[in-house]
Amino acid sequence: MKILLTGATGYIGFQLLHTLVSAGNRVVCCVRDTDRFSPPESIKDSIETVQLDFLDSNTLSKIPEDIDAAYYLMHSMSGSANYQNLELTCAENFRKVISATTAEHVIYLGGILNEDNLSEHLASRKAVESELAKGTYNFTAIRSGIVVGSGSGSFEIIRDLVEKLPVMITPKWLKTKCQPISVFDVMKFLHLSLKNPKTYNKIFDIGGPDILTYKQMLLEYAKFRKLLRLIISVPVLTPRLSSYWLYLVTETSYRLANALVSSMKIDITCHNQELQQLLSIEPMNYNSALAVALPVLEQQPSVNPQLVSSEGKNDLSVSSDWLNTPKHGCLKDKKTANVTDTETTMQKIWAIGGDTGWYYANWLWKLRAVLDKMIGGVGLGSGRRDPNDLYVGDKIDFWRVAYVNKTEKRLILFAEMKVPGEAWLEFQIKGTTLHQTATFRARGILGRMYWYVLLPFHAFIFRGLINRLAK
Repeated sequence: MKILLTGATGYIGFQLLHTLVSAGNRVVCCVRDTDRFSPPESIKDSIETVQLDFLDSNTLSKIPEDIDAAYYLMHSMSGSANYQNLELTCAENFRKVISATTAEHVIYLGGILNEDNLSEHLASRKAVESELAKGTYNFTAIRSGIVVGSGSGSFEIIRDLVEKLPVMITPKWLKTKCQPISVFDVMKFLHLSLKNPKTYNKIFDIGGPDILTYKQMLLEYAKFRKLLRLIISVPVLTPRLSSYWLYLVTETSYRLANALVSSMKIDITCHNQELQQLLSIEPMNYNSALAVALPVLEQQPSVNPQLVSSEGKNDLSVSSDWLNTPKHGCLKDKKTANVTDTETTMQKIWAIGGDTGWYYANWLWKLRAVLDKMIGGVGLGSGRRDPNDLYVGDKIDFWRVAYVNKTEKRLILFAEMKVPGEAWLEFQIKGTTLHQTATFRARGILGRMYWYVLLPFHAFIFRGLINRLAK
């Protein structure tokens, strides 16, 4: 099928792109700025990118007429103060142009509504839904609960609050109820609804099996991350003050915080879960959603959520350019160096650790291993299985191989030493440049203190390491 995808640079849109391409579809990606859209090389032959703006009807002639279906995933939560009118204009222009194509089906992803008490943000979503439903195509509206996934705006706020604040003085709206759903399940609903006559011209709610208050979501996240957190709700924080509170202690923008706060004051739980039965989907619970939102390596949701196998395999079920160390909620040390001889550098990377050592300040690596052993960690262990060959699951001192591929000149190591969080070390040669990235997903305040205390040592060790590897 040929599918039009709007919002391709957004969180859900970019996740859905891989799902659609993996199913053999050709996808037309609508973006306002092609410079902000960087699809992986592995799918470029399966997509077509068009630069346009649904607020400007003069740009919409670029949309192909021979499409089979379309997804509407555009929202203006963090845009202009006049975002309601802008959203409605986008929806109207979309409806008109898609009605003139061969598209048989349009799917819209919105948020679960509380019809008796609509926030300004959710009222705008409902108006968009009503406008899109006027088209000549078959229309499906899917209303989702809070999406649990690394990169989701709501989830990142939860992560920031719990990771950074041991004690939280919170607004009373943390007692309102919601129905969180994993991004993996959202992808299933969006994909399996596509051109399915059973879903035509209907409105569905989707959510996970757990109905939780926002306070429970925060505490369950803290429990999952093994963090002790105290939450005290007070009635004095107005919506405006609540928005500033989120803006100051998390990485969200004020406009996004304001839109989320207005929605969080209202219970939003599923009223119609018919789609779950129609498509035979059993959404995972909140704890399972957290587990796949915080994996060893991030995979696209079209891939079965799983930790990297510890068996000696290189044939992972996902293209490497869709498999990465975690991006959100992490601290990173990125370094690059020009490679003198690619083959020599490759050999050095593949021989790292064990009897070969770490090429620079080896005594510091050994000291770290001794300290690790003293606090109950693995220390240097048995070094490595083979001096020159690597497989997924192999141990290299206090690291384990999470991904390895000589063709791609890429190696990702996952730390098994004792650290207040999770750590990765990645090497990849692109052209004549060696990219070295240390990633740390800190656990709470202690994890952040650990990272910043060691920052001068990391700067010294990692710069020396990459320079030795690149020679």
